[in-house]
Parts: sequence; C-alpha cells; structure tokens
Amino acid sequence: MGRAPGPFETREGNDIKRNGENKGPDGKAGAGPDGAGRDGKAGAGPDADYSPTRRLWALIRPHMPTLFVAMISMALAGASTAAMAHLIKPLLDDVFFNKDSDRLIFLTFLTFGVFAATGAFTFVQSFLMNRVGYTIVNDLRVRLFSHIQRQSLDYYDAHPSGELISRVVNDVTLIQSSVTHVVTSLVMDVCKVVGLVIVLFINDWRLALVGLLLIPAAFYPISRFGKRLRKLATNSQIIMGSLIIVLTEAFQGVRVVQSYNMTDSEIARFSAECRRSVENLMRAVTVKSLSSSIMEIFGGICVAAVIWYGGHSVINGHSTPGTFISFLMALLLLYEPVKRLTRLHNDVQQGLSAATRIFDTLDTMPTVKSPPGGIDPGRVKGSIVFRDVSFAYAADREALTDINLTVSPGEVLALVGHSGGGKTSLVNLVPRFYDPTKGAVLLDGMDIRTMDLAALRGQVALVSQEVTLFEGSVRNNIGYGRPGASMGDIAKAAKAALADGFIAELPRGYDEDIGERGGRLSGGQRQRLAVARAILKDAPILILDEATSALDTESEKYVQAALENLMIGRTTLVIAHRLSTIAKANRIAVLKEGRIIEEGGHDELMRLGGEYHRLYNLQFIASDPSR
Repeated sequence: MGRAPGPFETREGNDIKRNGENKGPDGKAGAGPDGAGRDGKAGAGPDADYSPTRRLWALIRPHMPTLFVAMISMALAGASTAAMAHLIKPLLDDVFFNKDSDRLIFLTFLTFGVFAATGAFTFVQSFLMNRVGYTIVNDLRVRLFSHIQRQSLDYYDAHPSGELISRVVNDVTLIQSSVTHVVTSLVMDVCKVVGLVIVLFINDWRLALVGLLLIPAAFYPISRFGKRLRKLATNSQIIMGSLIIVLTEAFQGVRVVQSYNMTDSEIARFSAECRRSVENLMRAVTVKSLSSSIMEIFGGICVAAVIWYGGHSVINGHSTPGTFISFLMALLLLYEPVKRLTRLHNDVQQGLSAATRIFDTLDTMPTVKSPPGGIDPGRVKGSIVFRDVSFAYAADREALTDINLTVSPGEVLALVGHSGGGKTSLVNLVPRFYDPTKGAVLLDGMDIRTMDLAALRGQVALVSQEVTLFEGSVRNNIGYGRPGASMGDIAKAAKAALADGFIAELPRGYDEDIGERGGRLSGGQRQRLAVARAILKDAPILILDEATSALDTESEKYVQAALENLMIGRTTLVIAHRLSTIAKANRIAVLKEGRIIEEGGHDELMRLGGEYHRLYNLQFIASDPSR
C-alpha cells in the first residue's frame, strides 16, 4: 500500500467526466489530456479515512523539535504549580504551628524560586507555542490562497468571493487558535492535573478519592455539548462568509447603491446578517456557559465533600491543619486545569469544523490544469482552430454547439451577436479558462490541452470591458504581466497605448498610486493602462472582449487607436459591439444561441441580408448615420 497523502496532497484516481461529454484530441469520448473533468472534482481527494485530525497532525509534525522544548517547559510549569500547593503543608505545620524560623527562611526562598521558575517556563512555552501556531497559520493560509488561485474559473462561478475570503481569513485563524490553545492546554494542564493529583494522594488518599469521585461524571454532558458546538461553529463560519459577501458587494458597488437610493436597503441587509451572527453566537455562548456551569456545580459538590470529610479528620486528630489546607489548596488549583480540559473538547470541535472546510477546499482539484509533461510550444504563429467544439456551463444548457472555425495567423476575426450568444464563452476556451465538453481547440495544429498551461496562457493577451487594475503604481500595473520589465520597456508600451500623455500629468508619473481597482483614473485612462499591459506582454494572440463598449466617444478614440497599435502582427479575436471595431476586422463570425450562423466580410454579410444585416441595422446604424 502507498503512503497516505499529506495535508496538501491529493491522490489522482480515475478521471471524472460530466455526462461523458469531454473529449480528447482525437475527438473520442473521454477525459482531456489533463485527466480533468468539468465537475470540479478532477482526481480523487485524500482517502475518506484520512480525517481532519490526522491532517492537522501532519501540519504540526514538522514543528516537533520546537514543540518538544515547549512541552518540557509546560511540564515543568505544571510541576511548579503542584509544588506550590505542596509547600503549604510545611509552611503551616513547621512554621506557623512549630515556630521553626530556619524553616521559614528556607521556605521563603523556595517559594520565590518556584514562582520564578513557573513564570520562566510559562513564558518559554507561550512564546514557542505561539510561534508554531502562527507559522502553521501562515503556511496554511498561503497554501490555501495558492490553491484557490489555481482553481479553474468554474470554481469561482460556484463559490462567492466572500465565502473564499472567509475560509482564508477566518477559518485558518480558528485552526491557529485551536492548535496553539489545545496543545498548550493538553500538555500543561495535564501536567498540572497529574502533579496536583499526586499531591492530593500524598496528603490523604482517602480524602483524594472523595474529592475526585464526581469529576469523571462531568465529562459526559460536556462531550454532548461539544458536538452541538461544532455545528454552531460551522454555522458561524458560513454566516461570516455571507457577511463578507454583503460587505464586498456594498463597497465595490457603492456608486450603484447610492444612485439607486439603496443605502438603507444595504444597511438593512447587513444588519440582518449581523443579527444572524449574534443569534448563532449566543447559542454557542449558551452551550459554553452550560458547560462551565456544570463544572461549577460538580466542583462545588467535590469541594463541599472535602471540607466536610477533611474538617472531621482534623477535628478528630486524624489529620493536621497543614495537611488539610495543603490538600484543599491542591484541590482548588486542580479545579481550573480540569475545567480547561473539559472546555478543550469544545475548542477541538470548533477547530475541526474550520479544518473540514479548509481541507474540503484543498481537496478540490482544478478542472483545468497542465497535463503531465505538458508541451511548451515556444512563441506560436497564432493559427487557431475550433474543431467540433461544444461547451456547457451546466449539464442542461449548452453555451456553444458544434463550432467549427479557423483563424489564420495575424488575422483579425470579429465575433458579433446578441448578448448570451456565446461570444465570450468561445474566446474563453483559447487560454483554457474552461475546456470544451466536446471537440478540441488547436493552436498551431496542437490541441491546447496537451500544452503546459502557463506556456499556453503566455501566448494570449486579454483586454476586456471590465478592466482589472491593482492597488499600486502605474509602473507596477503596466508591468504586471512581465515581472522585471525595464522602465524603458514600460514607457515604450505606455506610449504605444497612448497613455504616456496622461501619465506625465500625474503628480508622481509612473510612480503614482492609482488606488483600489484604479479608482483614481478615468475609464479611458484605465483602459489604456490595460492596453499598455497587453502591449508589454507581447503575446502573439490577442483577445478584445468589448474593450471600448463602456467608453465615451472621446475616450474610445484614444483607446481604439491604442488597440490598433496592439493588434499589429497579432492574431486577434474581437468581441465587437461598435462599428469602429468591426471595420478593422478581416472576417466576421455571427453567433446566435451558441452556433455560428454566418461568416464572412462586412460587405459580404450585408449583401447576404441575414442576421448580421439585421444586427447592423438594429445596433450600429446610429454610429454611422451616412449609411
């Protein structure tokens, strides 16, 4: 038998396909070259019996040398606590009752030494345990973020960003809290309990049996509460994800919210989620409080029994006051670590709830990934062939059906049609944002599923209607797709994109911070930075997804001129909305309901008098009044 997968590994089993529709390069049914289906579960995850507990242990195992030192410190701190209780007996019997002054000096220094040792050992274990906890959190958070970043787009379609943010931020923090707190309590409190129980039995074994008799009975209801708390912890994480979704949508869409006078509605929506969170948290508080109350009741019964039995022993001369007080002190000191150990079950359940969600995410493999030994084609010429391509986002609804289309190197192909016709779905197949459910996409005659995914995407530059810029400088945003690009290359790309003019007017030029999502720039300026970024990438294939449709006439003029510079010598797929873009195309393909129904040049399609002619009259006549 092979080894069990590690916490961030998965075992790839049989290929998974949806409806048997996925086809390889030969056009036959089966998984693509990467072995990935389109259901989000490419490859089997870890074995079913590989539990979150074992996987958490796999995270902790590399830190065992540090943990060993921390555990030794915990054990010594626990032993020091027990020693404090044991010192009470000689202090009372030898000093206060027998008036032994020499013993007083010795016990004074010994007591100070015990307290100093406890403080030192506690510091060492706290420092080391937190370092281990934070290191695990950092590693897990980075790996989780990396894993999510490498997911295919269909994963993002199915999981709201707020849910993913909650997993990376909140769930991982819960694991850190559990790892640090649980291990610390387990080791230190167990050492304290063992040491104090020894003190109890040394002082009076009969009294010890009386004092400890009822404690085991408290663990049954505590375990029942723990199961309930795990469900509440899962609910809490789900609600937190919903809260983040509401926050993200409200902040990013603030212009729409305010323009439609929906501020109060968004506040009410957020308040409702907050109320859900409070209600769930209060149910968890109720469970935790009941756990503590039960321990208080059982502890009170034990202490009362000890006082009654021990008091009679002292009165009848069977025990000394020092022995009794030392015993009582040890029992009272025992109460807190025992109570923490009973609460430990609750903390474990919360941590396991978070771990289950995290490991579920890590076990979800991308549906689109590089095949083993994927081909690096170098710089391609740019020939693109869609061969019998069909594609569906959901099993019951095809977005593309039987597409056969060839684009020659350096050709500009415009894709037109009503919204929802399949234009964006078609171009998304070229960089393998999705894989076709049937057929193949060929690049320079090679099925793109046989290529290394990073190498493939290095061949494609994308400029879309929705420009994505990042917090930071103009320089960093232009150079985003080419790390290490020189300032000269960045400035050259900006000039080709007709962006150098407005950049020069910025207070800090290329070092100017453009704000979140480029919010300090106009729409046309943002679009020109996106064009400059694509020019700097210098990819042989260019996808323009309605890159000028959201711009005013003046901004469109600049961006269109920049796009013409970008299109020179590149195979270009243009999702066209405005006539000015279509006019530059060598050929036009008309899509309707996921099928290509017309194909040819502008004049040819206009003479045909079909769907393109109808679309032209409906959508473009206002842009060209002379016709």
